[in-house]
Amino acid sequence: MDEIKTGGQVSTGTPVNSEEKKLRLLITDDSRLLRKKLREELENLGCEVLEAANGKEAIEIDMANDLDGVILDIVMPEVGGIEALQVIREVTPDVPIVMLSSAGTPQKLMQTLKMGAIDFIQKPYTKEQIARAVKAIRRAREKNLKKAAEAGS
Repeated sequence: MDEIKTGGQVSTGTPVNSEEKKLRLLITDDSRLLRKKLREELENLGCEVLEAANGKEAIEIDMANDLDGVILDIVMPEVGGIEALQVIREVTPDVPIVMLSSAGTPQKLMQTLKMGAIDFIQKPYTKEQIARAVKAIRRAREKNLKKAAEAGS
């Protein structure tokens, strides 16, 4: 089984449905406790999880790995989530990004969606919101892969 090693941690979760490809997701939040809780929930949904403590780490991990999706907090040290969203969008324009933040003003919500985020989840979140976000990431990833395959044929 492939293991991913980064500045974050290694995960070897298994897919819930063995016919579905295991999603490789990056979670970015400066709260170690939130990353731990979110990692457990995502692994229970069959995802492989990488972690970053800030936007700078998220950008580095995105550039070094083939990710299926990114979950970004907005308020973080060094590089914030909105700046990280902008850079990741430039580097890997097709990777689905979900924003997860307690700083969820309507203005920030609209700004991140205009910048290409596929969803915005307000903290504190529910397990159901995370499950819906994973489904949305999977749908967006499959759509992007299909579009790329059609363009290549």
